[in-house]
Amino acid sequence: MSLKRNLTTGEKPYHRDICGKSFLNGSHLIRHKHIDTSEKPYRCDICNKSFSNDKHIARHKCIHTGEKPHQCDICGKSFSQSGDLIIHKRSHTGEKPYHCNICGKSFCHGKALNIHKHIHTGEKLYHCDMSLNIQINVTKLNLRGTFNK
Repeated sequence: MSLKRNLTTGEKPYHRDICGKSFLNGSHLIRHKHIDTSEKPYRCDICNKSFSNDKHIARHKCIHTGEKPHQCDICGKSFSQSGDLIIHKRSHTGEKPYHCNICGKSFCHGKALNIHKHIHTGEKLYHCDMSLNIQINVTKLNLRGTFNK
């Protein structure tokens, strides 16, 4: 069966018995098997860090080369990872696709929403294991680590 037909029908004929997941094509199944087994066969030849698939190591190598192939068409800023560019573009558009289902507040990416949700649960994200037991209030920090005024 061809991938084109699978995309049209939505059929996922490649199954993984261990975890029950299904895939559109065999290469995705092979890539996923490394996740189930915790196998990391792809090793960076510069720093020896290991990865479970070839796409992750290719993205990682940008750290060493300084390559930033993903450029914002609005301001020209470049990024090594496409996901970082997507998040950056939201600073131009004002898009905030992640919404708190409790208070309705919106965020430009999921990490900020996850941090925010702890306000409602009262759970402290970070605490000091020292005897002083100092709490860090992450709600007063923005994602760049500076204090909001």
